[in-house]
Amino acid sequence: MDKNSIIGLLLIGGILLGFGLYQTSGEEGQQIVNNNTDQTDSTKTVDINTIDVPEQTETVMASVPDSLKRLVDSNGEVKYIDSLGNLIDIDSLNKGISDEIFVEESFITLKNDLIELEVSTEGGKITKAFLSEFRNYSDYLNEKENALQLFDDKSSYGISFNEGDRITNTKDLSFTVVESSDKFAKLQAKTATGSVYFTYTLVDGSYDVDYAISFSGISDAQASKTKFVADFNLLSTEKHLETEQRASSIYFDDEGSYDYLGTSDDDEEFDESKPKWVAFKQSFFTAMIMKSDGFGIGSTIEAKKPSETDSVYIRDYSANLNLDLKNMTNSIDLTWYFGPNDYTILEEHSNGSEDLVDLGWGLFRTINVWGLRPMFKTFLGWGMGAGLAILLLTFIVKLILSPVNYKMYKSSAMMKVLKPEIAVIQAKFPDKKDAAKKQQELMALYREAGASPMAGCVPMLIQMPILFAIFRLFPSAIEMRQQGFLWAEDLSTYDSIYNLGFDIPFYGDHISLFTLLMAGTTLVYTHFNSSNMQQPTQEGMPNMKYIMYFFPVMMIFFFNSYSSGLSFYYFISTLITMLIMLAIKNFILDEDKIHEKIQKNKANPKKKGKSKFAQRLEDAQKMQVEKQKSKK
Repeated sequence: MDKNSIIGLLLIGGILLGFGLYQTSGEEGQQIVNNNTDQTDSTKTVDINTIDVPEQTETVMASVPDSLKRLVDSNGEVKYIDSLGNLIDIDSLNKGISDEIFVEESFITLKNDLIELEVSTEGGKITKAFLSEFRNYSDYLNEKENALQLFDDKSSYGISFNEGDRITNTKDLSFTVVESSDKFAKLQAKTATGSVYFTYTLVDGSYDVDYAISFSGISDAQASKTKFVADFNLLSTEKHLETEQRASSIYFDDEGSYDYLGTSDDDEEFDESKPKWVAFKQSFFTAMIMKSDGFGIGSTIEAKKPSETDSVYIRDYSANLNLDLKNMTNSIDLTWYFGPNDYTILEEHSNGSEDLVDLGWGLFRTINVWGLRPMFKTFLGWGMGAGLAILLLTFIVKLILSPVNYKMYKSSAMMKVLKPEIAVIQAKFPDKKDAAKKQQELMALYREAGASPMAGCVPMLIQMPILFAIFRLFPSAIEMRQQGFLWAEDLSTYDSIYNLGFDIPFYGDHISLFTLLMAGTTLVYTHFNSSNMQQPTQEGMPNMKYIMYFFPVMMIFFFNSYSSGLSFYYFISTLITMLIMLAIKNFILDEDKIHEKIQKNKANPKKKGKSKFAQRLEDAQKMQVEKQKSKK
């Protein structure tokens, strides 16, 4: 045997000897742990910094629940700690398992004719909500009859309360079912000092869920710190995620009015009022928690910025609402609402929650609430489709505004007749320093002729509130949702005649035909009126003709991903306006007679008095001339 072989054998022998000694030491150490396992000392505390011990020497009779964490203290004693921080030794754990204290999660189904809920025994919370009469966009497109799911178990809520120095949240408790039926469930969970009870009640014909909370055996000392804590993330249910995100936020009652958080970035609010409801809202559906006497001062709500990559969930919401509890013997009566953003249904709560439906503000909201919306609902009640209802609504609105359109065209025709004489005055004063004199002669011409350049603007201003009101009405009307018309399968979202396959900034990845028709008719209408449009009389002022041509082009980008019902209304409205103008021009007003009348007015200027506006304008111009003279 050579020298190298001898050295190799010695090394192998040394390694085997070392491994044997190490294995013997490990077995003795593990035996000490096993011997100490049966000894319990309630006065010893767990060292949280210790590490888990492998479960090869487990003496528990059955599998340990995942909610328990296995720890070993500095003396080698094995114990478990639950979610509330309670220590449990091996004997107690074995007894608990043998007595079936640790129960696996189970679910209860509550159902009426409108909603179906899944309630979990883990936390006693509603983990899923389905709306039986609605479908998400994908199921609608594929003709599937699955009920719309509003949220899943990613959303969570619970009641947070104090037990001495310990804060308990019902989300972490295991509940047992005390009593249940199709529309009723009562659950109980034991806490460190007492019990908490949840009761859910449904009735047919309602999207409301009565949610009652009561306590037993828990001290009243810190009742005022009891809060409702929620984290919600509603599921996407519509065609266009970005449109959903723009309409999604937390709305809340603000002393009889309403307010909401920002819809595009992170936003948080500390509410000093006592809101009666807080709603986690998306485009057409809402999960809303209500308290008839209001939540307490000091509640906070938060909405996170919408994700640019998540196509399943819309946005993260959270709420920490003070329940304004005086003692723990009082029952807390809350109400959940899982349903559509329908103005009529929400109005039945008599707490202002109908403001969730975004009908605009101020005058625009008044026009929608008392005028356009009831009219539109009436047409739908006659059994016609949403597209025909929009068409009929457009005709009615234009009929009401026909006197305004008549005034607009008459003013436009008069200005067209005066155009040659206006050109003569403008050529008479080409210099900028004579601008005031030029304006005086123009005003004198208007006064003598009985015309006014502002006469066409006032009727337009009368129509503007209706145009803005419509802009809010149709995108928020759930009656438009999944209602097809012509090539549009859903009037609540954009219509697409061609998918580009790539995204154009500020435009999108599709071509909306209703948007193109709307922009095209607006462009033709602009050209129709441009011949009557007066050019700017002062240097530096923008040419309004070119600005008006630019507007229809911008509409293509702005409306391409908006509600096709809205684009359809504006298209029909502009088309009808053009037809009315042509009818007025060809059958009602005669430009030759208008010219003759203007000449008579010019021949007898004293018979035409000045309006207050014209008089004030003339006085201002005279004052400007006097100032220029004094400077010279």
